[in-house]
Amino acid sequence: MKRLRRLLLCSLGFAGLLVASAAAMADTLTLTLAAPYQSGPNTVWTFSGTIAYTGTDATNDGGATEYLNGDASSVNAPAVLDDSPFVNNAPLSMNPGDSYTGVLFTVTTPGFLVGGPNFYAGSFSIVGGETPSDTSDLLATVNFNIQETPEPPSGELLALALAGLMAMVGLTAIVGGKSGRRQTAV
Repeated sequence: MKRLRRLLLCSLGFAGLLVASAAAMADTLTLTLAAPYQSGPNTVWTFSGTIAYTGTDATNDGGATEYLNGDASSVNAPAVLDDSPFVNNAPLSMNPGDSYTGVLFTVTTPGFLVGGPNFYAGSFSIVGGETPSDTSDLLATVNFNIQETPEPPSGELLALALAGLMAMVGLTAIVGGKSGRRQTAV
C-alpha cells in the first residue's frame, strides 16, 4: 500500500513539473482585433488589429525575442480568408514592449445568399517561436464573426435618395423665403 502511495505521489510530482515547465516557457503575444464582429452587405471584410508583446507576455516567456513565422486560420466555407496583409506587413520578430497595428487579414464572402449561411465564424492564429524557423508554438489566437445582410433593392435606395433631395429643396425654399429681405414702399 505504501509503495502504491509513493508511486502515486512521484507520478503527481513529475506531472506537476512537466506542467510548470510548460507554463514557464509558454510563447505568448497579445492579439486584438479592432472589430472582431462585423456585419453588413459587404463581400470583402477587412480585419485590422494590434499584435503586442506586453510586459506580462515577456514575464511569461522569459523576455525572449519572439519570431512571427506564420499563421494558421480557419473560416466557414464558402468564405475565404486572405492572410497576405499579415505575411507582407507584420514584423518578422518582436521584443518585449514592441507592438504592431495594421491590417492582418481579409475575408471574402459570396454576398447575401437567400436561404444560405450568411454567418461566418473563424479564427486567426500567429505561430512562431524563439528561432526564425520555429513554427511549433502558438503565439496568439483571435476569433471573429461576419454576419452578411442583404443589400437594399435599388428602387428603395433611389426612392430614399429622391425623398432626401426633395426635403433639401423644400428646406432651402423655406429658409430662402425668410432671408430677411425687406420690401420698401415706393
